[in-house]
Amino acid sequence: MKVLISGGAGYIGSTVASACLEAGHTPVILDSLVTGRREFTEGREFYQGDIADGALVDRIFAEHPEIEAVVHCAALIVVPDSVADPVGYYRANVAKGLDFVGHLLRNGCEKMIFSSSASIYQASEDFSVDEHAGLDPQSPYARTKAVCEGMFADIAATQPIRILSLRYFNPIGADPELRTGLQVRHPSHALGKLIEAHEAGRPFMITGTHWPTRDGSGIRDYIHVWDLAAAHVAALENFDQAVEGGRASAINLGTGTGTTVRELVEAFNGVVDEPVAVVETETRPGDVAGAYTRSDRAERLLHWAPKHGIADGIRDSLRWAEVRDSRLS
Repeated sequence: MKVLISGGAGYIGSTVASACLEAGHTPVILDSLVTGRREFTEGREFYQGDIADGALVDRIFAEHPEIEAVVHCAALIVVPDSVADPVGYYRANVAKGLDFVGHLLRNGCEKMIFSSSASIYQASEDFSVDEHAGLDPQSPYARTKAVCEGMFADIAATQPIRILSLRYFNPIGADPELRTGLQVRHPSHALGKLIEAHEAGRPFMITGTHWPTRDGSGIRDYIHVWDLAAAHVAALENFDQAVEGGRASAINLGTGTGTTVRELVEAFNGVVDEPVAVVETETRPGDVAGAYTRSDRAERLLHWAPKHGIADGIRDSLRWAEVRDSRLS
């Protein structure tokens, strides 16, 4: 199968591309390189440009008429940045997403997998969510994902395209072969900050300690990026079953268990030689208590379940951090 991956030079998209190759599928990469890396496209069909560029999308389909499906990963994703620049986030994620699906329709594409986010959910009392949980996105970033899902569902209802949204929380780790990983040197998420603190020999800041969780720190569903990529491949291979006869559907991807920030620190210190101390500080703009996914539907429809634990994700993140600067010229 030949697959177009928008944002295929980013952290998630490039790992999905590697998983596609290992499964015998051919990825075609479309990426503006605003946040993606050219190094992650080596040895792959690559087009540099914007998803809103209709002429470029037309050219890709003309040169690759065998494309059977699209994995749409292109997006801006940093929550505090979305609070500071909501216009930019709505333009990049929603307006350009609308342009993109229009270009797909014009080129006869009938299947799209939307790399969405479980941050759109309203958490339950135990912080777990399934696909029927209420929606209550708490940041401009999360709202762009919710708006896109609704927009794509409206389009799929009457147009010749079906949409499968994959909702997940916090990817960690790297491609186990270290072909790709998190390209940002100073990421804003908890594990990235932990690694940064460990490298600098300074304490890690827990942002927010008064959430109604079991230990007061935020709770997340940390999923290994390779498991996440494998789920996208499973969605491609089981697409018809996954949409269950409808035009648009959604599936959660996660470990099925929540990990608090304090528990993440404990797991991190169980992997490294020199443990990291912690200090407590205030929450960041857009922060929420968090949630974790129940993934029964993914097992049933995609025949997928995660294979890597949180310690694996931490180890692979540390391995990638050691080679990142040499890998990214």
